[in-house]
Amino acid sequence: MTIKLYNTLTRSKETFEPIEENKVKMYVCGPTVYNYIHVGNARPAIVFDTVRRYFEYRGYDVEYVLNFTDVDDKLIKAANELNEEVPTIADRFIKAYKEDVSKLNVKEAVHHPRVTESMDDIIAFIEQLIEKGFAYEANGDVYFRTRSFDEYGKLSHQSIDELRSGARIQVGEKKDDPLDFALWKEAKPGEISWDSPWGKGRPGWHIECSAMARKYLGETIDIHAGGQDLAFPHHENEIAQSECHNDTTFANYWMHNGYIQIDNEKMSKSLGNFILVHELVEKHDPNVVRFFMLSVHYRNPINFNDELLAEAKNSFDRIKTAYQNLQHRKTASLNLTEDNNEWKTKLQDLKQRFIDEMDDDFNTANAISVLFELAKEANIYTQQDQTSTTIIDLFTEMFDELTTVLGFSLEESELLDDQIEALIEERIQARKDRNFSRADEIRDELKEKGIILEDTPQGTRWKRS
Repeated sequence: MTIKLYNTLTRSKETFEPIEENKVKMYVCGPTVYNYIHVGNARPAIVFDTVRRYFEYRGYDVEYVLNFTDVDDKLIKAANELNEEVPTIADRFIKAYKEDVSKLNVKEAVHHPRVTESMDDIIAFIEQLIEKGFAYEANGDVYFRTRSFDEYGKLSHQSIDELRSGARIQVGEKKDDPLDFALWKEAKPGEISWDSPWGKGRPGWHIECSAMARKYLGETIDIHAGGQDLAFPHHENEIAQSECHNDTTFANYWMHNGYIQIDNEKMSKSLGNFILVHELVEKHDPNVVRFFMLSVHYRNPINFNDELLAEAKNSFDRIKTAYQNLQHRKTASLNLTEDNNEWKTKLQDLKQRFIDEMDDDFNTANAISVLFELAKEANIYTQQDQTSTTIIDLFTEMFDELTTVLGFSLEESELLDDQIEALIEERIQARKDRNFSRADEIRDELKEKGIILEDTPQGTRWKRS
């Protein structure tokens, strides 16, 4: 079993060698829970869920940890604006996050640590850094001595001198060196805070992940992952404080997914192109959204817009139609044995190609190409005069097996009543707008899902066929 992955630390593909045989210790940086997640947050959730699924498919036990940052400047700002408590806001958006990613078929993490539940571990971690001389207290704040770690910059491949040239001490900061970063922040009046040896305060961002990763996975972990934007300074600082604290390598492999752009522009609220996941999955099949995200290699940037999503839906539907054709054809199939070996060989060859692509740095884009080949062969087979139930079942099982690895389903999902009503309202508006093609599309879409519409003088009614 040889899985290769691109290690940001070495900037090369490396053969994965776990610390413990057949086990993967994997830590993924989760969201700061002050708002609903957007499509940029959805990409790492989908990408690293797929990485996890593939490791499990190849026989590994994956201890998957994804944290929630539930105290932070953004949370405090939101609490002040909404006149609510920080924990109230955090609880609301943790729940919303889980609902959103669940719709995208992201599996629950083995551990979902929260910063506020890890405070004792974080404080103890900082105390030990001070004892070792890697950190210092300054009037209620605690800072990490960046220059005390000789390898600082090894993840972002920048030297201390390069980093020093752009660093400044901001107004109100008490640190000795511009490169030093906060481990603990003194509480401002009215802020949420915890007691510590340095007075009331709260942790800095970077120390949180170091403490939680160590608590749940140990001093050295296999894989640390997150978005490309986290590589510096967040992950760089994690490495420095963890390796100084633990006296050993923090993570053997570092994985980062590429950025998402909206219509070739950076996503931002000011541009009005900020797409929230819970709104996106109300308009589009979550399976299609996930399929779209995986149609580009995880390290490459991905452009996102409605037109590209529509193209992804058409592509997804081609695979889904081939899968459904198998179900329809099975009722007319016989228990034939002739030529079974030829088709069994073809299916095994396709499965091996899928594995080869995923073994090569989790290349989901090429793995999806194999699914198209599988769909093509399925269509050829179902168009034969005689088909065998055995081969039909093997095709179906292969589709199920490979799509489960990628985390999407080809099964027809049943519409809920409120979804049906929403589509009917959209159809009524389309007819008012004389957009008859869209009205017909909605009628046909509902019909395919077993929903029959009846236009009456009293309005449109529906029933299940």
